[in-house]
Amino acid sequence: MKKNGKYILLFALGVLLASGAFLVPGCGALMLIAMIPLLSAERMATLEGKKHFWLFHYPFFLMWNLITTWWVCNATVGGGIFASVANALQMSVVFGLFRWVKKRMKGGVLPYIFLAAAWIAWEKYYLDAAQISWPWLVFGNAFSRTLPLVQWYEFTGTLGGSLWVWTVNLALFGLMVTLSDGSWGRWNGKARGSAITGIVLSVLAPIALSLGIWWNYKETEDPLDVAILQPNIDPYNKFTAMTQQQQNAILLDQAQKAVRERNDTVSPLLILTPETFTSDVWANDPMLSPTFRRMVGFTREHPWCNILLGAVTLERFDARPSRTARQWAGYDGWIETHNSALMVDSTARTDIFHKSKLVVGVESTPYPAVFVPIDNLLGGVMGRDVGQDSVTCLTFRAAEREIPIGCAICYESIYGNYCRDYIKAGARLLTVITNDAWWGDTPGYKQHLSYASLRAIETRRDIARCANTGISALIDQRGRIVAKTPWWQSATLSGRVNLSDRQTFFVRFGDISGRLAILVFLLLLGAAILPRRKA
Repeated sequence: MKKNGKYILLFALGVLLASGAFLVPGCGALMLIAMIPLLSAERMATLEGKKHFWLFHYPFFLMWNLITTWWVCNATVGGGIFASVANALQMSVVFGLFRWVKKRMKGGVLPYIFLAAAWIAWEKYYLDAAQISWPWLVFGNAFSRTLPLVQWYEFTGTLGGSLWVWTVNLALFGLMVTLSDGSWGRWNGKARGSAITGIVLSVLAPIALSLGIWWNYKETEDPLDVAILQPNIDPYNKFTAMTQQQQNAILLDQAQKAVRERNDTVSPLLILTPETFTSDVWANDPMLSPTFRRMVGFTREHPWCNILLGAVTLERFDARPSRTARQWAGYDGWIETHNSALMVDSTARTDIFHKSKLVVGVESTPYPAVFVPIDNLLGGVMGRDVGQDSVTCLTFRAAEREIPIGCAICYESIYGNYCRDYIKAGARLLTVITNDAWWGDTPGYKQHLSYASLRAIETRRDIARCANTGISALIDQRGRIVAKTPWWQSATLSGRVNLSDRQTFFVRFGDISGRLAILVFLLLLGAAILPRRKA
């Protein structure tokens, strides 16, 4: 233990810094130095010829994951443990690959550039392509409660924050190395000045740019009234404590209250309900649903209103439509389930969106060709929800207004490039409907709320967020939470959002930081793999 004490102290410091960046509001900047202890320990291990360094860096990543996302176990113990163990393993593999490249290249600066590029490339894959994906701890997410520092996400997206984190960590670590090995003293004045200038700029230039945007940003002014309904129904008792009819009554009472508070104003009003509020909607014919019919009835009484309804929907098929479809007892055919959002108005039109970024295990069965047969042997314990192939908007239609609206359902709101597609599809407003009560009163729902602020910055869209038990909120185009509800209380939040047609650089051109990281990663990996020529 005494022999490894310095490593343990460094890892403890690194875990403390990285965890604090995500858990403590306003402390996102800690991430700019959080990797220095790990890099320092790795350098000492290299100089001392210590083998099996993964026995240190894997526990580092595992402890960081457990401390920041332990609350997932409140919803599913097995899923929470798997998420931390598997996520830490992938982080450790990336770091282990860096050590291999460092050995192949015999040190130097390039392996550290490779580490940053490989890490960001992995984050991009996690966000955009992986079927088993848990990108909660993407480095750029650390600034979700330090918004004045990252207003430039409208250009780079969240992975630009990851690039900033690695740039500053590596710059400061490089300075520490030059001071410790004596090479700093051998540099001339110009070299020292250039190094210091570069480090200062890497830290302060993004902050200065962000603060300039923060202080000078002007909201677009095209208002729409919204009413967010937070019924505060315990999801663990949803199907036993009260009937769907009783839940409908609670929600419609809140909707009536929101309308009354407007003093007979008949300007357009968007009413939001939480994710999976009801589970009695057939996507083939929503009017078969008593809940859907009651919502239509409300909008016929108040035709200037539209209701954005969160629902578990079912879809019938005569022939099996997909590997994840199930046979339904008492029905000669097949059923697909969806986590959906519907826009309801007095015409009873069918305007529906199915959640695509699904929670693995709980909502979806990944790689169905492999896992569906296994799940069938286990009795069908995994979720089989089906998402739609591409992002579409829901359309608000009332009082001669027609407004395309993007609706991110729960987990989808942590995927920046995915939410960008709503804007590309024409969304003038973003909404988030969610049910965060599965995690209990933990950091989870607070972090989830804060990630919506990053989506507001990236797209420069106001966000109306409706959560079953809280926190529901109105978020402006700078990412500021301008109004919110308390946690675990029934509440109605009425307010006004601004619509926008603007497309940010990030919306127009996508995630340039991630694409550049993939290119650099492949080039440096190729350079490490190719045999070196002898002089």
